[in-house]
Amino acid sequence: MPAAADKTKTYIPLSGVAKDGWSTDTEATATCFCGAVQLSFPTQAPGLVDSFVCNCHDCRKVTASMFASNFIIDNEYLTHVRGQDNLKSWGQDVTPASGNKMTNYFCNTCGTLMYRVSSGAANQSYLRIGTVDDFNLHETKLRPRTEQFIEGRVNWFHGVDGARHVEGSAYGKAKE
Repeated sequence: MPAAADKTKTYIPLSGVAKDGWSTDTEATATCFCGAVQLSFPTQAPGLVDSFVCNCHDCRKVTASMFASNFIIDNEYLTHVRGQDNLKSWGQDVTPASGNKMTNYFCNTCGTLMYRVSSGAANQSYLRIGTVDDFNLHETKLRPRTEQFIEGRVNWFHGVDGARHVEGSAYGKAKE
């Protein structure tokens, strides 16, 4: 595992079935667990908008975890390498704090949640850091810069060091 120690180099461990993930200085891939769906995205602005941890109740449920680690991509820069036709979607506007409809896009084969889209920011996709094939990007270019809904954080998680901490949503206001 020496490659993982040098965070400036690509580190793509065996994780899931696909073996064709990649990254360059400016782009990388995110792949579902079974490999049927793969996206490519920029790892810098303007396409990479932000990276964040969310402690809201919806993110807990949709990720089956206590928080979600995400990054925002401007849709103009997001590419479906394969499997767009294998994505299923489901959305609702009852529980998001914004009141906006949040639509989830997940692999129909393995169930991996690839991204979410808010009706309040339809030109952006919220991807999951855990789907990114180059694990070193999780700690470098995609390291969360913001943590939102900190009032909902579980007490055993002390937050993201160095991140901007925000009560409520950092990315939009609730519908009036």
